[in-house]
Amino acid sequence: MTLRRWLPLFLIVTGAILGFLLLRDRLGFEILRDNRLALLAFRDAHPVLTPALFIAVYVVFVAFSLPGAVWITLTGGFLFGLFPGVVYNVGAATLGALILFLAVRTGPGEGLRARIDASDGAVKRLSDGIRANEVPVLLSMRLIPVVPFFVANLIPAFLGVAVLRFAWTTLVGIVPGGLIYTWVGAGLGVVFTRGEAPDLGIIFQPFVLGPLLGLAALSLLPVVVKAVRRG
Repeated sequence: MTLRRWLPLFLIVTGAILGFLLLRDRLGFEILRDNRLALLAFRDAHPVLTPALFIAVYVVFVAFSLPGAVWITLTGGFLFGLFPGVVYNVGAATLGALILFLAVRTGPGEGLRARIDASDGAVKRLSDGIRANEVPVLLSMRLIPVVPFFVANLIPAFLGVAVLRFAWTTLVGIVPGGLIYTWVGAGLGVVFTRGEAPDLGIIFQPFVLGPLLGLAALSLLPVVVKAVRRG
């Protein structure tokens, strides 16, 4: 039983290590630029198979926390446009995150969660605080781009967040960022023609980061209101 519980996490960690070693220098702007015509030709020749393969690849990248997921997101926008590209990107990212979450939650997450519950200290108080405000905290972690995506998958797993709650907060929380990068990807054709490189730092520009931080603050508003009432 213990081996069966840890097997998914073992496979994910092994895949993540292999993926990092094999893919870290194989994804980037130049690869997408040099293969863009072949990708477009394959998409046009296989209109049903291409989205299915794209979603499968994206899920694997997220589930194994492989480097270069941002380039997969841009590719989704480049191949499929803003719509349905954003649907494919957000849906695949959510599914991949859910796979990683479940692997950790059923593996080391159970033991760590039990030890936290049995403890009495700062970690226990932090855990209780997050659990008491799960939805606002989960949404804010997704909306604020400084929180690494895989970290936002691991923390809820260690804290024993409900599967459905994790899934829908992930889906909703990544829509703004997914929409922005899909939009950038949809404009790559013009970028290629000009011989330029996409601005991947666009999400940190004030006109983009400001609204994202505003959404994150709004998601945390119930926590503030609760704290004020208790005070």
